[in-house]
Formats: sequence, structure tokens, C-alpha cells
Amino acid sequence: MATQDPIDRFNRWFKQEVSAGTRIPEAMALATCGRNGELSVRYVLLKQADVRGFGFYTDVRSPKGQQMKRNAHAALAFYWPRRGRQVRIEGAVKPMTPGEADQYWISRPRDSQLSATASHQSHPLRVRADLLVRVARLRRQLQGQDVPRPDYWLGLRVVPKRIEFWVQGSFRLHRRELFVRVGGRWRMTLLQP
Repeated sequence: MATQDPIDRFNRWFKQEVSAGTRIPEAMALATCGRNGELSVRYVLLKQADVRGFGFYTDVRSPKGQQMKRNAHAALAFYWPRRGRQVRIEGAVKPMTPGEADQYWISRPRDSQLSATASHQSHPLRVRADLLVRVARLRRQLQGQDVPRPDYWLGLRVVPKRIEFWVQGSFRLHRRELFVRVGGRWRMTLLQP
């Protein structure tokens, strides 16, 4: 049966967490799959959630970027313990436009831009001082100039096919609602805990 829009519900829940003062409510676990089927998970920060999907930004040279390039599917999970809520999302990964990445890049603090430019995310580092020297060198080179967005720093979206809302219940009688996109509509099914 067709029912309410799960993206709207997610945004309502997210705003409630922000209003309640939840620390880093935008933290989401991102699960990807490697070349040989190995799974990998890490936290990234949600930057937008709308009808186009759940967006975040990353260095696409990183392991997660390469995994999503080879297997353009991912899963996300949010957990907000204050209200005993969890949201799980599964779907295809689509790149954002360079213009969207540029727009978000210019909103970032300059030091964050310098760090993202100097770092080859998730690659080995001999000593931390090497990275700090690269950041300081960039800071001097770009003094009085905008920090250009590196080509490898892009936005990605998980376009949801499935969204599950979980609410903690007494005696493990949790409430679970699964929304699955069928064509252009969402269908909701209750799941047993």
C-alpha cells in the first residue's frame, strides 16, 4: 500500500535531533563493498537529504570512493539513542555535479579546505608531521587566494531504494517500518522485531 513519504519523515526526525541538541546528529555509518566482496563501514557526515537522496562529500581516491566507483551501491545507518531511533537506508550511489561540490566547498572553513587538499585520504602516512608540513606549505602558497576544490573531492548521493525506520520498544517489541521504492512510489511494510 502507498503511504507517507519516508524522506519527509527522515527530515522530521533529523530536525528533532538537531533541536534536542544531539551531538553530531548528521553522523551516519556508510557501508560499501570491495572488489572481492569484502564489506567496509565508516562514519561520514550527512550534508543533505531530499528527494534526490542522502548526500555527503569525500575524497573519491579513498578506499570508500574506489569501492563505490566499482560497486555503485551503499547502505547508511543513523542511530539516535536519545529517542531510541534508528534509520537504515540502502540504494544506488550517484555522483553530484561539480557545481554542487563547488557550492559546498566554498561554504567550508578555509582550514578544512586546506586539510582536504593536503591529505590523500586513508593512504599511509609516514609521520603526522609530513601532513602538517603539507598543510602549512599550502597555507603559504595560497595566502590571499581562494583554495580551489580538488578534482578528487566530490559529492555523492545514496539514492534510496529501501528505508527502514526503527523505534525502540519495551521488551524488544521494537516498531519497524520498511519503505521500498516501487516505480516512483513508496510502499510500506511493518516488520517484526
